[in-house]
Amino acid sequence: KDLAGAAFGSAGERCMALPVVVPVGDETADRLRAKLIPAIEQLRLGVSSDPDADYGPVVTAAHKAKVEGWIQTCIDEGGELVVDGRGFTLQGHENGFFVGPTLFDRVTTDMESYKEEIFGPVLQIVRAKDFEEAVSLPSKHQYGNGVAIFTRNGHAAREFAGRVNVGMVGINVPIPVPVAYHTFGGWKRSAFGDTNQHGMEGVKFWTKIKTVTARWPDGAVDGGNAFVIPTMG
Repeated sequence: KDLAGAAFGSAGERCMALPVVVPVGDETADRLRAKLIPAIEQLRLGVSSDPDADYGPVVTAAHKAKVEGWIQTCIDEGGELVVDGRGFTLQGHENGFFVGPTLFDRVTTDMESYKEEIFGPVLQIVRAKDFEEAVSLPSKHQYGNGVAIFTRNGHAAREFAGRVNVGMVGINVPIPVPVAYHTFGGWKRSAFGDTNQHGMEGVKFWTKIKTVTARWPDGAVDGGNAFVIPTMG
């Protein structure tokens, strides 16, 4: 449920959407896939006034075409299409920009759909043979906004958090931005500017520093130190 929400919430059009999941080992990947399919099939698409809708349309017709183009690209590159969200229509809103939840398996790192950001309701499974490969995948990717690990192993969580080359890390948290004032910002091509957007760095960005140097002579000081360069001593 966490993965489905992170991948398809807001139609996958948020900066922290989950585009790729990396299970370790084929057994884990097969079990994850078996759980994701019914979770995806239960998702409800709707308009903004529908309180039961899990997500709505993408932003424009052009973006809908772009997302569906990425789905076809992934197929052409050899990804296994497990759930196809193309062609979805909502009764009474047949011209809406809806894209159904889409799931790929056996995506590889040389595929363009993996290298780039689809920014839509598409989740790709990239299988890793072991923990070391799982750590290296997000570390080597050109983007480094957010990443999460799901584990019961504290050592694995600590190793992952310390070694992965990504700006925000979640441990059993699919979207690692718990509160708005938490320091927010990715690394690599996910970075924007030289400071993070939130947290103390954001406050400092909008702060003008004023330095005041003062001395209050009591009449006994002759001011003879005016020609001496100040030092820490």
